[in-house]
Parts: sequence; C-alpha cells; structure tokens
Amino acid sequence: MSIFLKLGWYFRREWKLYLAGVLGLVLTAIIGIVPPRIIGDIVDGINQHSLTAHTLTVYLVIIGVAAVGQYLARYLWRNAIWGGAAGLERTLRERLFWHFMKMDATFYQQYRTGDLMAHATNDLTAVERVAGGGILQFADSIITGGTTLIAVVPFPLLAVVSRYLGKKIHVAFRASQAAFSRLNNKAQESISGIKVIKALGQEKADVADFNQQIDQTIKINRHVNVLDSLFDPAITMIIALSYGATIILGGLYVTHGVITIGNLVSFVTYLGMMVWPMFAVGMLFNTMERGNASYDRVMELLNQQSTIIDAKRGIEQRPHGDIQYQIKQFNYPNDAGTSLSNVDFTLKAGQTLGIVGRVGAGKSTIMKLILREFDQYEGHITYGGHDIKQYALDSYLPALGYVPQDSFLFSNTIRENIRFADPTVSQAVVEAVAAKSDLSGQIASMPAGYDTQVGEEGISLSGGQRQRLAIARALLINPELLILDDALSAVDAETEAEILANLKAERADKTTIIAAHRLSSVMNADEIIVLDAGHVVERGTHAQLMTQHGWYQKMFTRQQLETKVEGAVQ
Repeated sequence: MSIFLKLGWYFRREWKLYLAGVLGLVLTAIIGIVPPRIIGDIVDGINQHSLTAHTLTVYLVIIGVAAVGQYLARYLWRNAIWGGAAGLERTLRERLFWHFMKMDATFYQQYRTGDLMAHATNDLTAVERVAGGGILQFADSIITGGTTLIAVVPFPLLAVVSRYLGKKIHVAFRASQAAFSRLNNKAQESISGIKVIKALGQEKADVADFNQQIDQTIKINRHVNVLDSLFDPAITMIIALSYGATIILGGLYVTHGVITIGNLVSFVTYLGMMVWPMFAVGMLFNTMERGNASYDRVMELLNQQSTIIDAKRGIEQRPHGDIQYQIKQFNYPNDAGTSLSNVDFTLKAGQTLGIVGRVGAGKSTIMKLILREFDQYEGHITYGGHDIKQYALDSYLPALGYVPQDSFLFSNTIRENIRFADPTVSQAVVEAVAAKSDLSGQIASMPAGYDTQVGEEGISLSGGQRQRLAIARALLINPELLILDDALSAVDAETEAEILANLKAERADKTTIIAAHRLSSVMNADEIIVLDAGHVVERGTHAQLMTQHGWYQKMFTRQQLETKVEGAVQ
C-alpha cells in the first residue's frame, strides 16, 4: 500500500475527482445487489407456483431500472478514476520533461538516452495504472467484497500469499524495467549509429549483441511472469473453497427449511459477484508493486539536482561587453585529470578570439564553461563586468549562439530548423541568415527549397550543409557572443573564407570565439591562443605566432602545404 501513500500528494489534489469515482463504485455495488435478489424471488415464485404475469413484469422493470442505474454509475466512476489516472500521467510526464530540460551535462553523462526514454514511457505507464486500475481494484475488493462473510473467510490466506509474492514482484519488476532500459538504449544506439555499424561491417556482431540483450530481458521477464502467474491459481483455489462451502452449507439449509431455494440462488449469484473482487485483490498487489518499483525509478530521476544553479534575483539584462576568462583549474566530474589549468584571456566587445591546439587540448572545455555546462571550477568568468553565474539563465543563455562541430538538426524542413529559436520570423530573415552562412545558393537548387525535409538528424544533407544550417540557426538570434566549435571543419576552404568574411562584416560590434583544427579559420582573429593539455602555450595574433616558430607556425605551414598539394592533385 506504500505506493498509495507516495501518490498521496496527487490524490489530495484531485480528491473531488476520486471521491466521485468511489461514489460511482459504491452506487454500482449497491445497485448490483438488486438483480440477484429479484432473481431469487422469481425462482421462489416459480417453485411455489405463485408467480403472476403482473409480478414478473414488475420484477423485469426493476431489473431494467437497475441496469440503467448501473450504466450511469459505471459511466461516473470510469470518467472520474480513469480521468484522474490520465491526469497523473500527464503531470508526471510534464515534470519529467521539464526536469530533463533543466538538468546539466553531468546528468546526461550519468544516464543514457535509452534509459531516460524507458523512464518516460514504461515506468510512467506503470504508475498511471496505480491511479486507475489500482484504485478500481482496491475499491472493488473493499466495497463489493464486503457483501458476504463466507466469501471473505479465506481472505487471510490470500493476504499472506499476496504479501509474500508482492515483495518478490517488486524486486523482479524493478529488474525487468532496468532490463528494458538497457534494451531500449541498445536499440537507440544501433539505429543512431547504423552508418558506422555498416561502414565497419559490424552488422552481425551488433545483431548478436542485440539478441543477447533480448535474451537477458526475456529471462528476467519470464521470472516476473512466473511470479504473476502464481496469483491466479491461489485466487481460483480460494474461490473454489468459497463456492464449495456455500453450496454444501446452503444445500443443508434448504433441505432443513432454513432458507428457500430462491435465497440459495441469490446467494450463489452474490458469490459469483465476488469472483472479480477476489481477482482484484491479486491484481491489486501486482499493480501496486509494479507501480511502486516504477515510481521509485522515476523519483530517483526527479530527485537529481542540477549543479547549474540559477541565481536568485539574477541579472535579467542581456549580457554585453568584455569577457574576462580566468580559470585556475577545472576537472570534469568523476575525472581526476585536470582539463584546464591557468587559462586566462580578455576579449573586448566586438573582438574575435581564436582557440587552436591538438585534439583533446581543452578547446571545447573552454567553451563549455562559458556556456555554463559546468560551474565547478576554480576562478571566474565575467561578461560585461558581471560574473556569468550572476546572470539569470533565461537572460544569459539566449545571448549566446553556439555551433558545435556536430550540430543536431530536427526532423523537419530547412526553414523550421533555421528559425527554431524564433518560429515567428519572416521568410526574408530566414533567407538573410542562410545567405550569411553561404547556404542560400544550395537551398535554391533544391526542388523543395526551404521546405526540403532534412531527415532525422539532418541525414539528407551533407556534413558541410548541416554545419552551415547550424550557423544560420545561431545567427538568427543575433547573439552577443557567437561560439563556433570547429563548426567549419566540413566545408571547403573557399566556402570557409566566404562565411568568415560575412561574419566579420555582419558582426563588427559583436564578439566571436572560434575553435578550429584548420588554422585558416582563426588567422584573422584579434587574438589566438594555443592550448596543449589544458594549458595556454602560445598566444598572439597570426603574424606574432608565425614569428614564434612554435606549434602554431609549424602546423600552419604544414596545412598550407597540404592545401597546395591537394589543389595540384585536383
């Protein structure tokens, strides 16, 4: 019964709805008493040769009125109880979805996508059944189950069996939901990574791994089903005992004249009405334990707190001005290694900063701290003279335009992807930002133009087209700070130069940070910093770095030579 206590907050909120449902169940049970009694009287009338046409007509009218009454009562409780259950599911889904929106990067490193999807589907459905079927089963087992003493005599045995099996079902169903989460995650990963799987010829290995996950899930679910199946035989045996006791004792009473044959018929009919309440008791424990396990899993997620705390009475103005970045040390959660150490720079409003270095040097980490994906670091980052933690998130984040190397595109049209941040903008604005990202020409060559469907995650577009679309989407909001994290890696040198020229012309008074492997992307930046293992090892303009004969000069020379060779080959 603990799940009912855990859901008490919802039952208290919707008490009127559930009160109406329980009243509907009570009326249904009370009205249900009438037909068996009438049938017993009819049997007695026939047995005693006293039944007349008028009396039979009256009895049939009463049964008809009772049927209509039961219909109305059932309509009342079905609407109330199932409506309440749907309301609970909606409430929990909204809470869980908004919780996902608020959680930080650490949360999504801890939980995999398939696991979160399982929580949002199977677990919430199991909880919803408690607020619907669970309430019905509980109320029916109490209301209808109290109509006769003989039928409830075996209940202590049923209670013992239900308590014993209930604990085992709770543990087993929790394992079943966890197995479903793993299977769900495996399916999601395989579908998302189908190109890689095929390219590397790993179809058979992936299918074998998926089949192994299925076998494990089936094995666990079979154990749950075995425990489930033990309820019905126990209840059937108890019902058989009740019928046997009723017929034997009732038969003796009839032969000794204590009750009439009609009374016995009515009583047996009442006992037949007890079949569902008895099954309801077994189903109730099953429903409760499943719902209890799922509710605990959902609450584990909802109780997770984001490490990114929105400042109370935070600054609500849009940030603008200089950026001062001074990080003494930063470590990723649950990682002993130092990701950034003594990284500092000052970026004036309207300037462009280039960040370069080897793979894993810390370029993206710098940007993640600016984007407030992580707040646990030694040092501070200020924007416009205020620590970025002092800004309200709803004011700070919309002022930033971020384009990662692999941008996510929604399964929609090119137009809707570009204007995702503001669906109300005109077509002219959409075309303008597409031109700035040097994408308008290719869109014009497509048969459907801006109505072209990009497919799931932009599968119908090339890598360069996806990057340029993501840049256009970021430019649409006219961000105070534009962050390009290797966002030009999939475009050719000519297109890159065109995009950078457009950005320089259009964002003369806006700040830009560009991280890149191809050094031509940052050569016109006001300052360039070179990272190595989380440290700044070189800094200056392109011309200054070329005179230092360090990593930057060597890499730039090498890349220029590679470009010339490729051009000669072509």
